[in-house]
Amino acid sequence: MCARVVMEEVVRKENLEKALKRVVANRGGPGIDGMTVDELKGHLKAQWPDIREKLLAGRYKPQPIKAVDIPKSGGGTRRLGIPTVLDRFIQQALLQVMTPTYDPTFSPHSYGFRPGRNAHQAVQQARVYIKEGYDWVVDIDLEKFFDRVNHDILMSRIARRVMDKRILRLVRLYLQAGVMLNGVVQERYEGTPQGGSLSPLLSNILLDELDKELESRGHKFCRYAHDANIYVKLERAGQRVMDSVERFLAKRLKLRINREKSAVAKPRKRSILGFSFLGSEDWKIRLAPKALKNVKYRIKKLTGRSRGIPLERIIQELSGYLRGWMSYFGLAETSTVFRDLDSWIRRRLRAAVVKQWILSCEARYHGVHRLGASDMDARMFAVSR
Repeated sequence: MCARVVMEEVVRKENLEKALKRVVANRGGPGIDGMTVDELKGHLKAQWPDIREKLLAGRYKPQPIKAVDIPKSGGGTRRLGIPTVLDRFIQQALLQVMTPTYDPTFSPHSYGFRPGRNAHQAVQQARVYIKEGYDWVVDIDLEKFFDRVNHDILMSRIARRVMDKRILRLVRLYLQAGVMLNGVVQERYEGTPQGGSLSPLLSNILLDELDKELESRGHKFCRYAHDANIYVKLERAGQRVMDSVERFLAKRLKLRINREKSAVAKPRKRSILGFSFLGSEDWKIRLAPKALKNVKYRIKKLTGRSRGIPLERIIQELSGYLRGWMSYFGLAETSTVFRDLDSWIRRRLRAAVVKQWILSCEARYHGVHRLGASDMDARMFAVSR
């Protein structure tokens, strides 16, 4: 198994062609060198022989990553690290070689960033546990996980299966790649930057040790990236599990639990991947309150009455967003929430239409009269706020 994770497999033509297609399909912005995804193919045609020789000789050195702060829906920002498109291409080629070695050995309770597994499966499995009577959840959130990963611990776990020193060196260099912020490159001594193709696999390699520990204890749990939900039958048992897992993470992986975001509670009071649960026997999957708040925040931005763009464009942007949103949150089984949300969206759009009419009573009157309102209703609307 280890023999396949070698640099010769990474630079194999078929592997590179697959990696290039994936990087181009994923798009994304340029890194610190300004090279775009559309320019990558031409760059590889001219420079690949030299890059390939450096990779095979173990001399390739990644470029620093570009720091980009993106706003969170709940306020604040999240920092992403954007590698150059060339480094995204090489990371993708590495990922495709490493995944077949690691993924088959990962825990069946791990659902994040794995082929054939997704968040919906984690939510549905959580409901199975709750229906079986494990109706207390130990909701664990790791504090600043991607910023706190210990490089030495992670590399020691990777080295258990990867024997090629060229790959080990390259992975460590990607972990240590400096971050360019305001024109200055800051060195990294811990953490794995969010934004690189390798980061999700590396996080699963590290946290697989937690999965195996929970399995050995016989726990019912679901983990998605750095969020883990463990299901128990009693609150007292949940508190013991929380304390013991906290000690395990600190001692073995040098990671900390975010106590403010973690808790032992009934499932209806916690969320898992944007969903929560409602009921006592059927336990319907519902939209978590925070997810509903976030979608309304985004819709308000898209349908703002002062945007000054045509209604057709507002609807086009809104439709694109809602299609993606529903493809994920359509798993929720509380139809009333969706009906209320639909009604609220229509009211937002009506308000946008009215805003675009000339702000006079006469224009309002004629506007709603053309849409079928009676003379009396049109007059009342025209003079109302």
